[in-house]
Amino acid sequence: MNPDTLNMAFAALADPTRRAIVARLASGEATVNELAAPFDMTQPSISKHLKVLERAGLISRGRAAQTRPCRLEAAPLKEVASWMALYRNVWEDSFDKLDAFLQPDTSVPPTSAKKGKKNVRK
Repeated sequence: MNPDTLNMAFAALADPTRRAIVARLASGEATVNELAAPFDMTQPSISKHLKVLERAGLISRGRAAQTRPCRLEAAPLKEVASWMALYRNVWEDSFDKLDAFLQPDTSVPPTSAKKGKKNVRK
């Protein structure tokens, strides 16, 4: 795993707009206008986000007639997933410990309420 690739990918994915763009491209190619449509941003702002994603290697842009369709590039995402998989057992162990802590202890019988009269002041 290349640390520079990971750093650039994580930096690019730190922004919610860029994550939304990546999510959209997961379903197929899209033009810049199609990617810009759901956002209340100017075309230059969307282009800046696309450049960050492109520099990180997460997307590529082609040329089809007068459009520049963007497509998702899987290799950097695979590196991110591989790096995160190294820590999966840590998460799972933590969740298992939390689950065990939250489970009621069935070896101890529940305490019964004390029978008798309550002290009532007159």
